Amino acid sequence: MKNYKRYFSLYQVFLNILLLILTIFNYSCSKKNYSSLPEYQFVSINKIPDYSNLNYWAAHPWKKDLSDSIPKPLRKAFVKDSIVDVFFIHPTTLTAKEDNRWNAPIDDAIINAKTDYSSILYQASVFNEQCRVFAPRYRQAHYKAFFIAEREAAPYFEIAYQDVKNAFEYYLKNYNGGRPIIIASHSQGTKHAARLLKEFFDGKYLQNKLVCAYIIGLPIPVNYFTSIPVSTNANSTGCVISWRTYKTGYIDKRFVAKENYKAMVVNPLTWTTDSLFVNKKNNKGGVLLKFNKIVPHVVNAQIHNNVLCTCKPDIFGKIFFTKKNFHAGDINLFYMNIRENVRNRIKVYFMNKKNS
Repeated sequence: MKNYKRYFSLYQVFLNILLLILTIFNYSCSKKNYSSLPEYQFVSINKIPDYSNLNYWAAHPWKKDLSDSIPKPLRKAFVKDSIVDVFFIHPTTLTAKEDNRWNAPIDDAIINAKTDYSSILYQASVFNEQCRVFAPRYRQAHYKAFFIAEREAAPYFEIAYQDVKNAFEYYLKNYNGGRPIIIASHSQGTKHAARLLKEFFDGKYLQNKLVCAYIIGLPIPVNYFTSIPVSTNANSTGCVISWRTYKTGYIDKRFVAKENYKAMVVNPLTWTTDSLFVNKKNNKGGVLLKFNKIVPHVVNAQIHNNVLCTCKPDIFGKIFFTKKNFHAGDINLFYMNIRENVRNRIKVYFMNKKNS
């Protein structure tokens, strides 16, 4: 029995190492191939984004991009009805430890390709059935800015936010045309999205144009906004939806354990803020490593201690899946539930406008 356990342990270590090697190999190859594509070869003369130029948009209705992608099982029944705009702010993709730049150059081909083939494909695409998708490229702060003193990191995040703000102002002036808006984001994008909502929507003239805001992956205090409420059901509009995903029982000592405030947490399987356990049978499907495969009933969900807790994803080889922070899957694990909810909230938004 001891030998069996020993060999099983060695086998597990071997598989983990093999998976790591394959992951690194595949990423390196894909990064090289994608970044060499013509759409990533533009050069910014003054290194500041020009949002009148489509090169500075990761997703835009006037060009073909990865936000237009549809998982294969959905294509046959797909009917696009773009009556609302989504302004999507992507997460951090400047993450290499050896990279000593604090902000990503706006014309970095590798970073832009990485953004598109991760966040734009796997996250922004969730909105493409009901929305025109606008996602600006911006001089994002490096991942390590989250791990230094707030005062030190502030200038780097400010550069990033000013790009996002400029993109949104350009969008309002040139593309919006009075259409309703969804603000959506993940991780660093949520840091900027919360500020954007505060500055342009919270008690401002644009608030009545806000269908809702899916700002996911970072904690937002429940009292952060003055006039924009937290969603309490699947039909709420003009509200904010937010969560962070961890394995049940895991405590993030670096961040969550140190939080001294109540954060917004909405359960994406029920769209409520209560702490009831929700069985994974209510999960309509996640889109994980293979974009064209929808994995039904992939995780359950329950709100606990400022975060969304889930089981280990129900996928092939899950016995070897050891991650406990599911940050990278905040959106992907609930892809189909989000897609359905976007459709539902837009419908309710227009019904409310018609009856008002």
